[in-house]
Amino acid sequence: MPSSSPSSSRHSETRRRHSRSPPSSRRSRYDDRSPPRRRRSYSRSPPRRDDRQKEDNRSSKSHSNSNRRGDRRQGNDGDRRQKYTWGRRSASPEEEEEEEIEPEAPNYGLSGKLAAETNTVNGVELKYNEPGEAAKPKQHWRFYVFKGSEQIDLLHVHRQSAFLIGRDRKVVDIPVDHPSCSKQHAVLQYRSVNDDQGKVVVKPFIIDLEATNGTSINGERIPASRYVELKMKDVVTFGQSTREYVLLHSD
Repeated sequence: MPSSSPSSSRHSETRRRHSRSPPSSRRSRYDDRSPPRRRRSYSRSPPRRDDRQKEDNRSSKSHSNSNRRGDRRQGNDGDRRQKYTWGRRSASPEEEEEEEIEPEAPNYGLSGKLAAETNTVNGVELKYNEPGEAAKPKQHWRFYVFKGSEQIDLLHVHRQSAFLIGRDRKVVDIPVDHPSCSKQHAVLQYRSVNDDQGKVVVKPFIIDLEATNGTSINGERIPASRYVELKMKDVVTFGQSTREYVLLHSD
């Protein structure tokens, strides 16, 4: 059998290549997929003004709270450092509070309650206290009470060292019922004093207890809270009362 030449074999191979049908286009299963979608980017809207204020308030509160905690810790640590001493056990918070409380010092000042209790009669506090020179008179002094030209009463005012005059019948010695008079209006006080010759004598004085309408001697109003000496036949009136008290004695 005749042997084929190399040139013929080459021609036959090229023919085969050209006679071949074009390869069928193969499509993979991924070709039908649609192209990947792009991911949408959502832009965040800026926060409203109210939200910003809330966030600022929260941040400021948290910051202030943290500062307070730090201050408390520093203060507590400083107190503990100051109170700590070597060789002594650390005190509990209850003991520290007890140590900080200082006992109140006693007050020995005068409150006025004792004087009010000793100067109270029938539950009424008196506005007047007798002086140290108070004395009972030896002469029989009397108050002759006149209303106009008519004598309406006679008062013996020598049996004690002082006579309280006013509207409060619970405490007064000589009652005056006129509405212009005060409850504790004036006091007839006998005092032991030295006369012009240096002898000790007991003389009558009257003192106005700061009454609203005052006290008058012989038609002249006397100053309040001062002793004014009474003399024979002096006429004393209280407030706007028309009653006249004439001072006389039997000797």
